[in-house]
Amino acid sequence: MRKMIVGGAQMGPIQKACSREAVVARMMALMTEAHGQGVTMLVYPELALTTFFPRWHAADRAEMDIWFETEMPNGATQPLFDLARELGIAFTFGFAELTPDGHHFNTSILTDRAGNIVGRYRKIHLPGHDEYDPDRTHQHLEKRYFEPGDLGFNVWRNEGVVMGMAICNDRRWPETYRELGLQGVELITIGYNTPSVNSQKGDEGLRQRLFHSDLSMQAGAYQNSTYVVGVAKAGTEDGHHLMGGSVIVDPDGEIIARATTEDDELITAECDFDRCTFGKTTVFDFARHRRIEHYQRIGSQTGIKVEV
Repeated sequence: MRKMIVGGAQMGPIQKACSREAVVARMMALMTEAHGQGVTMLVYPELALTTFFPRWHAADRAEMDIWFETEMPNGATQPLFDLARELGIAFTFGFAELTPDGHHFNTSILTDRAGNIVGRYRKIHLPGHDEYDPDRTHQHLEKRYFEPGDLGFNVWRNEGVVMGMAICNDRRWPETYRELGLQGVELITIGYNTPSVNSQKGDEGLRQRLFHSDLSMQAGAYQNSTYVVGVAKAGTEDGHHLMGGSVIVDPDGEIIARATTEDDELITAECDFDRCTFGKTTVFDFARHRRIEHYQRIGSQTGIKVEV
């Protein structure tokens, strides 16, 4: 049997004034708590080192480079990597990445239990808009400050488990899970920073936002027979509320752990990755049941085309 205790390290709000060092200290506290509960794989949120800066408009986008990391690990985050190596915990977290050749990505990294980076993912499904929108209740300028990810959806065999990563809005797209599912994924980690109110649909509040988040991850887990760990940044951050609702979902689509606060909070579950086999060899045996001759639109078309 291939069992592992997996943890989700939900984080409360990170205010604009918070230093990277103060945030990393919180992450280390959660990691120490996770170690006490036997966790060997720990998942942190999207943009775990900073406030969610795409909520602000800057006429000169270069002003936002202060929120980006130019190397990983760096001076502020090295203590987290050192602690992970000491405790024997693999982990993943998200951050804003500025590459040496000047590209900006919403990124997550995956380490092994020795603190070595073994995987990198750059967010592909960027939500929001790229110019100031006066009709929105709040701005969501990811398309202004980030480029779509250029690494694709990949998996890594880490600690004996086939792992893949996604970030925030990626969790709403079935293509994300199927791309990873076709590579035999057994654990998908997803960090997110999701406002509790839709900026373009005011009556879509916290209850429905949490429902949609759960729905997306539960469906993705079931339809690809994989565990999914979705971990939030939550609470009121610089005057804007982020929903929590971090969850761990099993290969049957059942939620087996859920956060109950909007603060720094650890959730855990023992995951038996042999459980992924049943779905992958029965209902979702892709080799036997997929009919790719009828899926041409999925790989060739973006917008809706009505041809009747």
